[in-house]
Amino acid sequence: MHVPDVSVVVIVYNDAERLPTAVQSVLDQTLRGVEVVIVDDCSKDRSFEIAQELEAAHPGRVRAFRLPENSGGCGAPRNHGIQQATGTYVMFLDSDDVLERNACRNMLAAAERTGSDLVSGMCVRVHLDKRWNKTTEWYPWIYARTRTLESITEYPDLLVYDTLSTNKCYRRAFLLEQGLSFPVGIHYEDLLFSAQAYVAARRITLIPNHVYYWNVVEKAAALSISNRRHEIENFVHRMEIHRRVDELLADKGHTAIKSAKDAKFLKHDLVLHLRDLPLLGDAYRQEFARLANGYLAGIDPAAYENVTHLQAICAYLLGKEDWENLLPAADAMTNKGRLCSPLAERDGRVYWCDRHLDDAEGRRILDVTDQGYHTAPLSSLALGNRLTSYRDDGRGTVTLAGRIVNPLGRIKADSPLKATLEFRARRQIGVRSFAFPVAELRHAGDTIEWSTTADVASTVRPLGIIDAVWDVRLKLTAGGDRMTTRVSVGGVDMESAARLRVRPRLTRLVSDRFEPEMTKKGNLSYVLTAEGRAAVRTQSLLNNAMHGKAAGVVKRSLRRALRARRNLGSGEQKVKVYHEVFSKLPVKKGTVVFESHMGKQYSDSPKAIYEELVRSGAPFEAIWSYAGGKPAGFPKEATLVRRWSWPYLRALAQAEYWVDNQGFPLALAKRPGTTYIQTWHGSALKRMGFHEPRTKAQGKAGQDRFQAAVNRFDHFLIRSEHDVRTLARGFRLRDEVLLRTGYPRNDALVEAHRAEAQSGERVRGPLAAELGIDPAKKVLLYAPTFRANADGTVEGFEFPFDVQEFADRLGDRFTLLVRTHYLNSVSLPPSVAGRVLDVSRHHDITPLLALADGLITDYSSVMFDYAVLDRPMLFFAYDYEKYATDIRGTYFDLKEKAPGPVVATADELMQAVAAFDEADAKYAEARQRFLGEFGEYDRGDAARQIVEKFFTRSGK
Repeated sequence: MHVPDVSVVVIVYNDAERLPTAVQSVLDQTLRGVEVVIVDDCSKDRSFEIAQELEAAHPGRVRAFRLPENSGGCGAPRNHGIQQATGTYVMFLDSDDVLERNACRNMLAAAERTGSDLVSGMCVRVHLDKRWNKTTEWYPWIYARTRTLESITEYPDLLVYDTLSTNKCYRRAFLLEQGLSFPVGIHYEDLLFSAQAYVAARRITLIPNHVYYWNVVEKAAALSISNRRHEIENFVHRMEIHRRVDELLADKGHTAIKSAKDAKFLKHDLVLHLRDLPLLGDAYRQEFARLANGYLAGIDPAAYENVTHLQAICAYLLGKEDWENLLPAADAMTNKGRLCSPLAERDGRVYWCDRHLDDAEGRRILDVTDQGYHTAPLSSLALGNRLTSYRDDGRGTVTLAGRIVNPLGRIKADSPLKATLEFRARRQIGVRSFAFPVAELRHAGDTIEWSTTADVASTVRPLGIIDAVWDVRLKLTAGGDRMTTRVSVGGVDMESAARLRVRPRLTRLVSDRFEPEMTKKGNLSYVLTAEGRAAVRTQSLLNNAMHGKAAGVVKRSLRRALRARRNLGSGEQKVKVYHEVFSKLPVKKGTVVFESHMGKQYSDSPKAIYEELVRSGAPFEAIWSYAGGKPAGFPKEATLVRRWSWPYLRALAQAEYWVDNQGFPLALAKRPGTTYIQTWHGSALKRMGFHEPRTKAQGKAGQDRFQAAVNRFDHFLIRSEHDVRTLARGFRLRDEVLLRTGYPRNDALVEAHRAEAQSGERVRGPLAAELGIDPAKKVLLYAPTFRANADGTVEGFEFPFDVQEFADRLGDRFTLLVRTHYLNSVSLPPSVAGRVLDVSRHHDITPLLALADGLITDYSSVMFDYAVLDRPMLFFAYDYEKYATDIRGTYFDLKEKAPGPVVATADELMQAVAAFDEADAKYAEARQRFLGEFGEYDRGDAARQIVEKFFTRSGK
């Protein structure tokens, strides 16, 4: 008898409709030696009958089994499937999911090639109730490349994060030898089974292929087990599984994995349940706290260092059962960026609340000074706004009252207040919003209290059908500050709230009521529904539409219309229109599209070229790209277009020149009549382009896309032959593309150095006065680069030294300017004001470099630019070994070439700054060598060279 290569165990319970699709995804595998083992968990519908029909239709390939009684989970049917399987390898599939067509072939090949007990591939979540079935890869950074592990200790993240059992292929003999089975009678069985398999496996292989499609329906009528978090039994099971995994790790001595798992518990598992706490009753909360705190007592204290400030705050306040402060923290965690606590200030530090500050651990965890709530503009803060009462008259008028957080009393008691309550359609079609003036507003200490009555029936006129969901916002003006807040339901009971009458503009035949609803994040919304005669008419209309003579024509037309409207704003459609429509329009001579850091800034070499064009009087039309909301700091004389908007795409298609420092969208081809001047944004320390292992690992298709993108460059600016050896070769650029002009952004630095050398004095200019810098102090600029996680996401910025200590020890001699990378942000404690200044909002770093008497950096390319000024540099390389040896690597050893002290600890940094003048003289020759190697073409005329070459008659 032929032994199958792979047995796929398909478990099913009351899912007769979807079972055939799951089974077919196995039968359609490109690997032919695959059998299907269906195990029905004693379904009440026709699931087992369907399984038997599939068995009869595919004899020898499908076998069907049924458990005698329902087990209530996934463990028992999977265990039965393992026993019934005859294949060399075993995989698991749920009846509502499907396998990728090549999953079995790819996993078998990896297992046979490496001799692994376990092969794991990438799972993809398919959101069936989102537009276009949105997909998200499950921890893609784990599967960035093929790798084989001799032990899970080589890669603990695998056990910590990828706890699924379904995206894996197991050697069946391994499962039987180790006695591995799923726990029965308890949920979250995957967590324990996967941990046991990882720990027991003698070899594990990861492959970067999609293998499993996990279909997710968030709004399903019957929630999945893992989504029924409002049931306390759900949390009981989760805690029990975690305890069992912890015991397993302790038995095997895997303490490092246990610490990483603890951090993930705080960041993920606990957070899932904390988010629901504001919406649940006191009895649930008390039992939840008892269960959670019993487990939290065994958490590794070091785990709290690897979570966000809100996650740590929530865990701490849960331990204290301080519901008054915990619930706002949980609300803030659910609604990212929302500030739901009035905060407290003690001794120059800002805390989440005014309790627990007599406890050293409480002070440490509750300290939110670095979040910048006290310094950020009020208009940039999303202030918490919770309902305190909700009443309706049963007809169409509603009266609401609430409280808005006033952090640290920043909205002063004498500030005049004005507000409107806005009903806003979630889909912005036709009428956008309706506003009601807020009748009562008053200062109430750490909150602003408000109340108003809204005659919804007479005022709000939705279109109907296509604008079914409406959100509620309160817009507050306090003095000169304007803030928009979402109205959260809080503890107000909405279950008995009546539906409000409305009059849709299109027709009242299918909707005539606004039903109040609490969103997934706990905010107040209204949904169009039907009641009474409208409900009857709705059903009648639907029946006629479905079965009338013209139904086919109507449905086809409606589908086309909806598809066209959905696709119109999609990225795919925009790219198509760009190439097929806009690129057929004539190129507009003299038109230049400028962009800096993907539209985030008006800065860098594109800015320098633009300003040289203005000074020269050259005839041109400037178009600047900006990202996000309202553009700030861009030149008023230029035309501004939002990145990826229709005007942006048309401008790029018709421009004679593209000028940017990073890269216009990769999907947009450049026309032959357009000249692309790529200024780039810095010489390279880290490996770039095709020199990066990640680019090499993309495969041919990914590399071809990248190559096509850089092939658009007609000209690429370089500062030195180092750029030729690194950037140019990393991007595979031809020599004729390279312009040895230096960087236009550095022209101002070259001029500043020349002026200083000629006059013998340093002129600080208006920026020093603007920042309020003491002329008696030297100015140091701290400009670190960003750090990336293993998955490519950017880490949040944290000071690698005590900024308070810096100010206390050195603030009498130096003013420290802190300028983070544009991907990061920083917040300073109030106590260092005047001695340490955050200048991160100054997008153009060139004036800051010119102002600074010395530079402190780590690995930022700003070191190459600052070298032009011939001023002291300090390199705080506290994580050099990690940074230099990570997946990208560096082109040279910074420690060998650095034109200044390289220090590794905060104390060494303080000592180096204290000896500032000594380092200035000691490293003078090293600075000249550094400039000669990395800035030989920065002569101060780069912008003029570009303008003369491309934009003047003599140049053209």
